[in-house]
Amino acid sequence: QVQLVESGGGLAQPGSSLTLSCAVSGVSLDEYAIAWFRQAPGNEREGITCINTRDQSSVVIDSVKGRFAMSKDYSKNTMYLQMNSLKPEDTADYFCAAGPGCYEDGMTYWGKGVPVTVSS
Repeated sequence: QVQLVESGGGLAQPGSSLTLSCAVSGVSLDEYAIAWFRQAPGNEREGITCINTRDQSSVVIDSVKGRFAMSKDYSKNTMYLQMNSLKPEDTADYFCAAGPGCYEDGMTYWGKGVPVTVSS
């Protein structure tokens, strides 16, 4: 059974940092593209960043470029999302995912999400 479990969310002040973790079991991360998504209240889910497995190329949306960075530890089968300089508009539920590639509908496996609230 494949499971992706996010952790590390919570309340953060504007300008602060949080690191989200996604522990994966049932599949090996090194065989899949990996990604983080988020969904703010009333909004559609959006992809934040994705790393392709074949060439390790990555994509990042403009609104978090320079502030968020994804990393992975294959030995722990875990991916991370380092979020710096948080803004209130970063408030959302954050999801990790894994799948064949960094393209539309390219994710097969999903975590249940973890809330992040940025507020003073």
